Amino acid sequence: MEIHLNRVDYTQVGVTSQKTMRLLPAVGRKATQKVAIADHDGVLMCFGMKKGEAVPVFKTLPGPKVARMDLGGAVGTPQEKIFVCSGSQVRGFSKKGKQFLTFDANLTESITAMHVSGADLFVCASYIYNHYCDCKDQDYFLSGDKINDVTCLSSEKLSRFTPVLACQDRVLRVLQGSELAYDIEVPGPPSVLELYNKNGENEVLYGTTDGKVGLVQIGDRSAVTKWEIDNDKKKGGILCIDTYDIIGDGVSDILVGRDDGTVEIFGFDSSSEPTLRFEHVLSESVTSIQGGCVGKESYDEVLTATYTGWVTGLTTEPQKAEAGPGDEVRMSKETQSKIESLRSELEQLQVKVLQGREQYQQTSQSSTAVSAVPVFSINDKFTLSQDDASYSLTLEVQTAIDNLLLQSDVPIDLLDVDKNSAVVSFSECDSEPNGNFLLATYRCQANTTRLELKVRSIEGQYGTLQAYVTPRLQPKTCQVRQYQIKPLSLHQRMHSIDQDRPMNQLSLVGQFSFAEIHSWVIFCLPEVPEKTPAGESITFYFHNTFLGTQLEATYCKGEGHFKSDNISTISILSDVLSKEATKKKINLNISYDINDDSVSHTLRMIHPKLEYQLLLARKVQLVDALKELQVHEGNADFLIPEYRSILDESANLLEEYKKQPAHLERLYGMITDLFIDKFKFKGQNVKTKVSSLLEILDNYDLNSLLDFFNEP
Repeated sequence: MEIHLNRVDYTQVGVTSQKTMRLLPAVGRKATQKVAIADHDGVLMCFGMKKGEAVPVFKTLPGPKVARMDLGGAVGTPQEKIFVCSGSQVRGFSKKGKQFLTFDANLTESITAMHVSGADLFVCASYIYNHYCDCKDQDYFLSGDKINDVTCLSSEKLSRFTPVLACQDRVLRVLQGSELAYDIEVPGPPSVLELYNKNGENEVLYGTTDGKVGLVQIGDRSAVTKWEIDNDKKKGGILCIDTYDIIGDGVSDILVGRDDGTVEIFGFDSSSEPTLRFEHVLSESVTSIQGGCVGKESYDEVLTATYTGWVTGLTTEPQKAEAGPGDEVRMSKETQSKIESLRSELEQLQVKVLQGREQYQQTSQSSTAVSAVPVFSINDKFTLSQDDASYSLTLEVQTAIDNLLLQSDVPIDLLDVDKNSAVVSFSECDSEPNGNFLLATYRCQANTTRLELKVRSIEGQYGTLQAYVTPRLQPKTCQVRQYQIKPLSLHQRMHSIDQDRPMNQLSLVGQFSFAEIHSWVIFCLPEVPEKTPAGESITFYFHNTFLGTQLEATYCKGEGHFKSDNISTISILSDVLSKEATKKKINLNISYDINDDSVSHTLRMIHPKLEYQLLLARKVQLVDALKELQVHEGNADFLIPEYRSILDESANLLEEYKKQPAHLERLYGMITDLFIDKFKFKGQNVKTKVSSLLEILDNYDLNSLLDFFNEP
């Protein structure tokens, strides 16, 4: 079943956070609904539509940035009370805009997630969960990792309130009171939760930062995963989810908003499996999504709010109404008045801009002039992608970006991104005196507010990547954002590892605290919670997204043990941890347990990747020569099938090769490091044999390579 939806832009507010726009319940069965939206200026606005215009019902004065919004009300009544949180404070407003609640949660950190149910309020800061009933403290929970969202189930099937926390360590934590009942492993860091109460089942939808969507059924003691939708097309991460029957088949559809601007509607087929029914791409990240009726009564729509505050509807109402002769006059008058009001608004804005420019010129030239830097907000994200072992850097600005300068003091590769239309130019850099390994400038096209880049780092080489963002603002201004490239930057957290692999072990003993060794692990590895874990010891599991090797880190006060099937990982950890301990003047007793079988195991893991890249490189080298032969002979019929297939696939081969610069050199580097590290632990320096190793790699054969590694 196809859905045809038409885009309508309603209004624009300030910059918005995730889940800060909601639709108030409709008064009549087919009546239009009011929209409540809050922004970073602290303004809460409620508006409705009249004659195609957004008419405010109420608007609060500016204040602290609003982080979340939810609707509430007494159980069994319409949920039309609006709750917003700013800092550690929660405020409640009636649908007419009267403030009836100001509640300070007295948290040391700002509230980042909130859920309201009747008289119960559930709020979360970074690691802390609190439950209040009638503004009185009920339950408290300290999470092991950062909390991204919270929701709460309450029904006859469950004996009590069941809060669910979405945590950064790829886990949904289900609570009972102040205790953890159990946790649910999900395929990515969950960023958003939404209740899906179909047939009274206790089901929760989740969306992940790497773009996956799933449904879990929550029980008292365990949960069942009903389905998962993979992100095969590499779309953006999920920021918001809602359920609404937009298709009109009696089953709630799933509305999804992503951080790359994609809006999706998933319907359900006869086998109750979700199927993509509609997709639309906006130019900015979608922070909130709701299903309802806004623009015109009886016409359902999907309402979205974007990062820069645009409120946009995707409506079932046809854009061109099929009007009869009698309606044409009315239609044209309606349209005409709309055009006239837009023209007068535009003229007023132009006058304001001219007045503003004149005022700025006068103040800037006066003797008492004070330099004022325009303030602009940046929404940025630097995340490791498991699929291609690269880091995705997304920068979103509330105004158009003029240019972006990237600078790195560590060797990294810039990868091609299809969505990126900016023109990139590279500057020569001298790595020795200045520590510059990369200087690249992106010149953006007009009206570009969002830029996505991909970089790939080399493990063992660590430093800082800096992004200098210059928007199209006068006077010229720039903001700098810094991103740490960690020593084991390509490692990603996981729930468990394969214990049957041949493992090498690094053990540390010394006079260091639990907090100190935890800070060293944070420095070395991504996705480690900043807060020192509760308890006396902790174990984390990681896998290398590029090679598939794994790492187990177990540590406590005065002791740390690190196991990996890759000797190079152990070598990097040993070097970095020693340096960090030396900085703090802490003596470490370091011991190693090296398993020689792990080297051949790692080489066998590299083998398919290396073989594929060598074959790809050889095919690409042949493309130009084969094309020349084809032009000379007039056709390619005389070529053997293998060469003909290379010609047929030449465009794809060249595109793939272009997307993976230095991929082969990267694999050569890893094998070289593995060779040097193996003999380093035996007390031998084999750097003189590296040239012989490279010769073997140029005429690659796995058995020859294994023999070379096993030579004394």
